[in-house]
Amino acid sequence: MNGNKQRIVFFGNHKIGVPTLAEVHKHYDVVAVVTNPDKEQGRGRKILPTDIKLAAIELAIPVIEPINLKDIALYKSLKQLDADIFLVFAFKILPSELLSIPKVGSFNIHPSLLPKYRGAAPINYTILNGDKEAGISTFLMEEKIDAGGILLQDKFALSPDLTAGELTEIMSHKAPEIAIRTIELLLTGKYELIKQNLEDVTKAPKLHKENCELDFNKPAEIVKNFINGVSPEPGAWKIWDGKIVKFLKSRVHSDKSGGIPGEYKIHEKQFIINCDPGKIEILQIQPESKRAMPIEDFINGFRGPKKGMVE
Repeated sequence: MNGNKQRIVFFGNHKIGVPTLAEVHKHYDVVAVVTNPDKEQGRGRKILPTDIKLAAIELAIPVIEPINLKDIALYKSLKQLDADIFLVFAFKILPSELLSIPKVGSFNIHPSLLPKYRGAAPINYTILNGDKEAGISTFLMEEKIDAGGILLQDKFALSPDLTAGELTEIMSHKAPEIAIRTIELLLTGKYELIKQNLEDVTKAPKLHKENCELDFNKPAEIVKNFINGVSPEPGAWKIWDGKIVKFLKSRVHSDKSGGIPGEYKIHEKQFIINCDPGKIEILQIQPESKRAMPIEDFINGFRGPKKGMVE
């Protein structure tokens, strides 16, 4: 038990929330973690726990794994915890019955500058759209996706050529500080909610593999953003020499000259592909049935032609 009496229930699944869970647990009494049940994951389809469950076990926090958030047994279990605050980070929409339980309130941590990028994939769309800045929002939850009044927002500039995976890592280390500030704000009760402007709402729906095939008949900047924005998952892909290859990180090449879209050239340690217009340089790649690798490792083992078409 921690010294503070405030009791927190943490809801989450994804590894982005692990540092926040650990930091909140240092300052408050996290009485339970709610996360998805173990499920098949990865190539081997092994039954594995969520990253949040693993972190909770490490921190000796009780874990609740509901199948149905509207189950009366879950409601009773959470009610008995006598929580002050529910903290939700990369989980699901909580039904109104659960939102009514905590004495102070329920808040969500969302990795975008709301009302921009409501939905399951805000980090991906930040990169896909070539944004120059990103941010984290905390808001009081209601029974609509990412629609509650905003409590706090932090924004920061993005360095060029970040992937969604790299931005996720940055977000995971920025989130704990705003989480602590939000809890303190809620406990004081001295805050004014910022209403989200409905005219500024943009959506960030979940991305699927079938929609991530690369199209080199687009400008290099667009192709670069697409590759980086869906990396590492689902991953931008192309069938090359009969096999699915994922392109996981890229940048716009300085050579602006034209060429046939999809035509590639491997020269020394560079893998360059023509777009329309411009060219991109591939920095990380994952051949079918192999690990993701830096482009230098791929080129060292590549036995195909140094020029050709990726199509």
